[in-house]
Amino acid sequence: MKALLSNAAGGPETLEMTEVDAPVAGPGELLVAVKACSINFPDALIIKDMYQLKPQRPFAPGSEIAGVVEAVGEGVTGWAVGDRVIAGTGFGGLVEKKVVPAAGAYKLPDQFSFEQGASLLMTYGTSIHALKDRGHIKPGDTLLVLGAAGGVGLAAVELGKAYGARVVAAVSSEEKAKAAREAGADETVVYDRQPFDKAQSKALADAFKQAVGPNGADIVYDAVGGDYSEPAVRAMAWEGRFLVVGFPAGIAKLPLNLTLLKSCDVCGVFWGAFAAREPQRNAANIAELFDLWAAGKISPRISESFSFADAPKAIAKLENREAIGKLVVTM
Repeated sequence: MKALLSNAAGGPETLEMTEVDAPVAGPGELLVAVKACSINFPDALIIKDMYQLKPQRPFAPGSEIAGVVEAVGEGVTGWAVGDRVIAGTGFGGLVEKKVVPAAGAYKLPDQFSFEQGASLLMTYGTSIHALKDRGHIKPGDTLLVLGAAGGVGLAAVELGKAYGARVVAAVSSEEKAKAAREAGADETVVYDRQPFDKAQSKALADAFKQAVGPNGADIVYDAVGGDYSEPAVRAMAWEGRFLVVGFPAGIAKLPLNLTLLKSCDVCGVFWGAFAAREPQRNAANIAELFDLWAAGKISPRISESFSFADAPKAIAKLENREAIGKLVVTM
């Protein structure tokens, strides 16, 4: 089979299309013929050895897939050859065939495409865990989403609306603001690209404060980091929840006196570790996502599809923060 492999640390241009032996399903596993693999920000980090997870080389990036069950391993029940399936892989998804644990796989309903299915677990799984388990979202909350036009950002906007929050979407262009409004955002803030000096940081904080209203943001969903985080903290409500989701703009340095003045919580969001440590709670969240999807309250937005050969271009586009919604590689 073909596999897009990282043989040495580096950018997307270092990935190599290689012929390797196809895997075999072992006990408790499914062999999946991969039809689609979505691209997520960890894919850009893991090939540079900059992600929390550092697999042994050679390996393929690609953290979530959709496809068709080709073989069922010993001891697996409830699955049959030909079933449509989605699964999180952590890495290894940019291949033609992939073995996944049956316990971590989900059946993909016929009404949804493979591209949509490959775009659900990581972004919406992260966002439902962030908003429900870490942010304790409730109807009437004001939610400020940074990076609101990316995969996790749009998921947070949709889920925020589904849970009855007022959603303010912060993005870097009017095109991205339009996408956030189409996803349900009540208001948008378009910010400049960092770095910010002190005056620019204050101006952004004032823009956030105006958008969220006089009571502040009950929840900040920060999928950006860098110089954007401090202005968002300054716009928080008393006893608000600041959710640290990602930092493509760099790791933020927060003045901790602000957390005292706001009496707010700073909450880390590591969905992969949560899913591994608490599989039952994660499975309940995923089941809820399927219900919301069937009800039309969420819908993965795929802005562009790439051929398998062009997968490095998809990773580069995401790394450069040029994507709106999800980028998907089709096999």
